[in-house]
Amino acid sequence: MSRPELTGHAAIFYNEKEARKYDSSSRMIGIQREITERAIELLRLDPNQTAFVLDIGCGSGLSGQVLEEKGHVWVGADVSRDMLNVAKERMHGDGSGKVESGDDIESEEVDDAMVGPSIGDLLHHDMGIGLPFRPATFDACISISALQWLCYSNSAAQNPRRRLTRFFSSLYTVLKRGGRAVLQFYPETAEQAVLISETATKVGFTGGIVVDYPNSAKAKKHYLVLSFDRGNAQKKRGVETMVGRTELPNVHVAVSTSRSRSGTKEPPRKKKGVKTKEWIVHKKDTQRKKGKDVRPDTKYTARRRPQKF
Repeated sequence: MSRPELTGHAAIFYNEKEARKYDSSSRMIGIQREITERAIELLRLDPNQTAFVLDIGCGSGLSGQVLEEKGHVWVGADVSRDMLNVAKERMHGDGSGKVESGDDIESEEVDDAMVGPSIGDLLHHDMGIGLPFRPATFDACISISALQWLCYSNSAAQNPRRRLTRFFSSLYTVLKRGGRAVLQFYPETAEQAVLISETATKVGFTGGIVVDYPNSAKAKKHYLVLSFDRGNAQKKRGVETMVGRTELPNVHVAVSTSRSRSGTKEPPRKKKGVKTKEWIVHKKDTQRKKGKDVRPDTKYTARRRPQKF
């Protein structure tokens, strides 16, 4: 099965049929709940206080429902209008919710007065153009299975690096100092994970990537954990990766994916065309067997001569 990101824009892929299928699948609901609970765990929120959380790529509101169960208030943003229609129905508890239509796909508020049991709100918005919120608005941010969409371009005007930079720059602005962001994503290649991590670092974030179940092809999950804590942070090139939930749930082992410039040196490689002493001795023995006149072997055999002045 091909990746959804390769089929086109997320707003086109997650149409009404796909949104209904996504929200009605018990398997998908279970996976989304597990990932969201893990993301909330990595946020390290105070369990005795209600946090104002931004949910980027909220989809049908499955992750927002988990946030509410944990006692938090949330705002969800998504680029798919059909997904937001399903999310609004979930929040109302009936099938009457519809997102108002409009020509502006970049940013549109879904509803100002949200009636019903939900304490969340929805926004129709493309995260690749930046987040339209005031500075220091949110205590934390989560994103489930959405960040990798920014690594693909659906038109000549879309540049993945620029879209990632706009997103992380605005995220850095809308988060309160001391807040954290946990963004779960599915990188297609290691280069995508490096691009995402490096872009977040350039705008001022610290942190790294947490990988759960790294040895499993199906259960493997990547979480980009970002914070403002620079007290013990060191500037590094490459990606800092944390491996967690391998055999024990709370095991975290730091693994650096960048090449180390110190430590054990690599063995020197032989230059192409340079003959070794063993090769020269074997060649001379072969010539002797053929009856040719060959000079005897000495301690100077195969020794490199000094360069000319």
